[in-house]
Amino acid sequence: MFTGIIQSVGQIRRLEPRGGDVRLTIGTGKLPLADAALGDSIAVNGVCLTAVVLAADGFAADVSRETLSLTTLGGLAPGSPVNLEKALTLSTPLGGHLVSGHVDGVGRIMERAQDARSWRLRIQAPAELARYIAHKGSICVDGVSLTVNGVEGAAFELNIVPHTLDETITAGYRIGTRVNLEVDLIARYLERLLLRERAAESGGSGLTREFLAEHGFGG
Repeated sequence: MFTGIIQSVGQIRRLEPRGGDVRLTIGTGKLPLADAALGDSIAVNGVCLTAVVLAADGFAADVSRETLSLTTLGGLAPGSPVNLEKALTLSTPLGGHLVSGHVDGVGRIMERAQDARSWRLRIQAPAELARYIAHKGSICVDGVSLTVNGVEGAAFELNIVPHTLDETITAGYRIGTRVNLEVDLIARYLERLLLRERAAESGGSGLTREFLAEHGFGG
C-alpha cells in the first residue's frame, strides 16, 4: 500500500527485454534506500513493483507483459522521469489517500492551462472508470494522490499546485500525455457492498441505474 505522496522523481536507466517481459533499472534520486530490502514494493508512476536488485542509488524490477500492456511503463525510455514512492509502514503519515499500486486504466491529458501559479488539467479516463470518479473525490494519477475538481462523463479536472509541480513529473505533462490511473479503493468496495449477493454472480456488469432504482437509490 502507498499514500500517493511522491518521495522522489527518479529516472529510467535501462530497459532490458527478458523473454517477453522487461527488467527496469531505475535511478532513485533523493529516495532513501538505506532501509530497503530485496522484495520491497516501490511504486513507479503509480505501479507497484518489486525490487529484485538494490544499489545505493537505484533498484531493478521485473515488469510482466500484463503490466506493460495495462500501464504506461511499456512506453518509457532511458532518461524518462518517473514518480517514486516506497510502500507505507505503520508509522507513515497518510498525507494522501490509500493507494494499492494496481493501475485501473490509462488516461490521456486533454487540456492543460495555467491558473495563477497552478496548472489545471483535464484528463480523459477509460469509460469503465467513470462511475468511480466523483467531484471532490480522490484519484491517483501516475502515483500522485489528487482531488477531482470537476467531472463530466469519463473526463475529470484537476488543479496542480506549485509544490506538486516541483516534486513530481506533472510539470512535464503535455496534451496527449498518457497517465496511469487508480480510482479510490473506497469506491470499488462500496460498489461490491451495494451489489450484495449479486457480487458472487459471474459475468455481472456491476451497478446499473436499474439496480439502483430497484433498491431505492435515485429519484
